[in-house]
Amino acid sequence: MSLHVPIETMAALPSLSRPSTAMDYSTDSLRFHLPKPNYLPHIPDFDEPGIVKEYVRPLDRASDENYAKYYAKCRRTAEETGITRPRGYKVSFHCNPEMEKHHFGNAHPMKPWRLTLSKSLIYSYGMSFAMDTYVSRAATYEELAMFHASDYLDYLATVPPEAEPRDVDGSAGELIFNLGGSDCPLFEGLFNYCSMSAGTSLDAAKKVCAGQSDIAIAWGGGLHHAKKSEASGFCYINDIVVAILQLLRCFPRVLYIDIDVHHGDGVEEAFFSSDRVMTVSLHKYEPTNFFPGTGALDDNGPKSDLNPGAHHTINVPLQDGITDGQYEFLFNDVIGRCVEKFRPSVIALQCGADSLAGDRLGRFNLQVQGHGACVAFCKRTGIPMVLFGGGGYTPRNVARAWTYETSIAINCQDRISPVIPPHTPWRSQFRQESLFPTLEEVLGDPRMNKNTDKRLREIVQHVTEQLRFVEAAPSVQFQVIPPNLGPIRDEVEERLWEERQERDEDLRRERETAVGTEGEM
Repeated sequence: MSLHVPIETMAALPSLSRPSTAMDYSTDSLRFHLPKPNYLPHIPDFDEPGIVKEYVRPLDRASDENYAKYYAKCRRTAEETGITRPRGYKVSFHCNPEMEKHHFGNAHPMKPWRLTLSKSLIYSYGMSFAMDTYVSRAATYEELAMFHASDYLDYLATVPPEAEPRDVDGSAGELIFNLGGSDCPLFEGLFNYCSMSAGTSLDAAKKVCAGQSDIAIAWGGGLHHAKKSEASGFCYINDIVVAILQLLRCFPRVLYIDIDVHHGDGVEEAFFSSDRVMTVSLHKYEPTNFFPGTGALDDNGPKSDLNPGAHHTINVPLQDGITDGQYEFLFNDVIGRCVEKFRPSVIALQCGADSLAGDRLGRFNLQVQGHGACVAFCKRTGIPMVLFGGGGYTPRNVARAWTYETSIAINCQDRISPVIPPHTPWRSQFRQESLFPTLEEVLGDPRMNKNTDKRLREIVQHVTEQLRFVEAAPSVQFQVIPPNLGPIRDEVEERLWEERQERDEDLRRERETAVGTEGEM
């Protein structure tokens, strides 16, 4: 978009090099202010309306007419395929469209646009009619400080963006809080992005705590590498830890499961000494060549049995090329034993999609069906659950996996078409029309499988031995409960939400049509 400034208007502007008044050295003038996105000198006394051309509608956004047509197609798809709200439990979907607009950099593997692609595919199948959909607010500073150190948050909120990573020429120097390098660059709107990501996860956890949802989905979360005072592995704020702290206010025991291709080191470290959280991570383990290099089979928490967190850390290290069958066997066996012994009150499942075949960073042979089988197994336990996103650096694979797993959550995986709906936005980005492309279509030749059946049995045996030391269904007293920071805010938000619903005539008509609700026979 070009900006047109009339010559006569420019002539009326005072010279920027000429001081107009005496300098103001007040305290406010010396306070640090974040740069504002102004692309022309802004002088209120001289600027007049009409300098910048105004457009009738924002660029790159569909018109209301096109949106209405798309909505009608999604609704028709839901009706034709019989997608309805599940019986006996409630599912909620939490997102913040504003976080999708951020950009880590051209060469960076993390693409927030994958959330746009995922959400569009989920909506195109008509799944939104079977869930309660929420646009989550950004997490507040106080909520992030439930886990993160204040000096780290202060720096994260005020550090200016940088056009290029500091280590682009091989000489990074010292990185403060590990920020500014190639892994964790300083991009425009960084703190807002982090706050919105954490907000979706925290909102999902609150809905489960309040009994308003049995399965809450937050694909914008799942950034499991961030530490208390350090960014790591594309992760700046550990939204999972913040969400689990919220869950611990209402549930005595949380089972955290991580199926990202990378070890869930940040969450494991946060609850290392707690017997109220059991962490289970299935990941590729190659300590010298694959990030983060932690999560060996014998890393099972504190070495001293006097520490409450001893034996509450389960790591399942894997090698390249594991298949759907092997992964499902291992997951069902290990998680089944953990559920039986630990008796969790709620499950937090991180569904990183970089464990899929064809990912830019992952090296497994998992397909969408095998990845989704993990969600299906956890759902069959009947335990309340929060589903987080996570890694995933081939956006079309991410969208397929999270769409299929959303269908599992609402119990319509057998009803949706294996062919991606023709009205799906950016449909050409998926390359293949199928929701379930074969390994040959994704990879050409599958990767060599380095996981022997003998090794998998050894892993199960080791996990079984560790669980022997875990107190069966421990009676956990609520001695240390994280402070409840937002009851007043939640009450106000709920009241405002109810008022908006009462005024929304379109919403009332939509509910009367009862799309997504099974009719009585």
